[in-house]
Amino acid sequence: MEETQKKSYLFDRASLLGLILPLVIEQLLNILVGMADSVMVATVGEAGVSGVSLVDNIMILFINIFAALATGGAVIAGQYLGREDRKNANKAATQLLWFISIVALVITVLVYLGKPFIMNHIFGSISQEVEKNAMIYLYIVAASIPFVAIYSGAAALFRTMGDSKTSMKISLIMNGINVFGNAICIYGLHFGTEGVAIPTLVSRIFAAVGMTALLLRKNQRIYLERSFRYKPDWEMIRRILFIGIPNTLENSMFQIGKIVVLSLVSTFGTYAIAANAVGNAITLFQILPGIAINLGMIAVISRCVGAGEYEQARYYTKMLLKITYISMLVINIIVILSLPWIVKLYHLSDVTAFEVKRLVYLFGFFSVIFWPLSFTLPCTLRAAGDVKITMIISLLSMWIFRVMFSHLLGKNLGWGLVGVWSGMFIDWVVRSIFMIWRYRSGHWERLETI
Repeated sequence: MEETQKKSYLFDRASLLGLILPLVIEQLLNILVGMADSVMVATVGEAGVSGVSLVDNIMILFINIFAALATGGAVIAGQYLGREDRKNANKAATQLLWFISIVALVITVLVYLGKPFIMNHIFGSISQEVEKNAMIYLYIVAASIPFVAIYSGAAALFRTMGDSKTSMKISLIMNGINVFGNAICIYGLHFGTEGVAIPTLVSRIFAAVGMTALLLRKNQRIYLERSFRYKPDWEMIRRILFIGIPNTLENSMFQIGKIVVLSLVSTFGTYAIAANAVGNAITLFQILPGIAINLGMIAVISRCVGAGEYEQARYYTKMLLKITYISMLVINIIVILSLPWIVKLYHLSDVTAFEVKRLVYLFGFFSVIFWPLSFTLPCTLRAAGDVKITMIISLLSMWIFRVMFSHLLGKNLGWGLVGVWSGMFIDWVVRSIFMIWRYRSGHWERLETI
């Protein structure tokens, strides 16, 4: 590509770095804070840890739903921004925030009304002590659901503008409130489960209010329309949901599939449960750059598609894939070299430590080759509005290959935990093949989303 051509491109290398680096820092911060939280929650006792863990599984499902809806709004707003149609970009942003807030309020009401069902049927047979702690945590944290939704939507919109520093700064303060609040409530005030729940609620309220206030500023590329009266624009909402609903189904079913596989892991014994949990915690670091780049890729490609610049969309897809591969190779080398010291932090038995190391080595090999094609490349398709096929590929691959082969290799052939994780790797290989096929077909370049 000639230098004169590069000058007309929507993003230069500095702006891409400015978009992706804060996202990497934000994701790293979230992982580290999650680890710190787990350590502090442990002081509440096993019943408290179990109660919080059960409720958090439900909350993760809701967070995935809001992230998927937010992606729908961000794609539409980004495409309008690519067209230099700021009026409709602002309208899409406003409709997203109002709609996602209303959906979250409805979910919150249903959670409070459905507490007995959640406790007795979803959580199943649990002890009275665990149920008591889960009830306390759910009662407080459920109030944060609308604020989680608002933050997800606002953060996605800032990324669409190419501004990920704002969400990083708000996330830093939010997580700081959470960690220090937990420390004060648990170690200082000697609260129980409520000492974990209250700071979570307060931090999420701060994040939602702060991000909303920042989106009201009119001196930025996208801002919210100032009005307390909501008038639904059903055509705009339809466009948002066209992207958001397939993403929601994909994310939700993926989470359910993980829970199904987890139930298989529990049959292998305590060492397998521990190895699986520690392995999952470590592998989050191994894919951290990819997760961050995926968030930025939606913003970049949606702007290119909105501008009708499909050559640029292909150019940035290749560039961001290359960055993903290089960064994941580097982070995996660092993790594997540090693995002996990392494993020691968990004080595991020799058998469990050996299993964790095997899982991390296998994960590192397959993730460096197949993860970007399985999860980063589809971001281009989603940003162009090609969401139904990515949903179908992901769901079929998940349930046919990951779940089926996890049972076949892990249980029937006796491979145990390695067999379960091998099912995941087979899922990645199949997913990569079909995502490459869909991308190379060029169908995503002929879609009209706005």
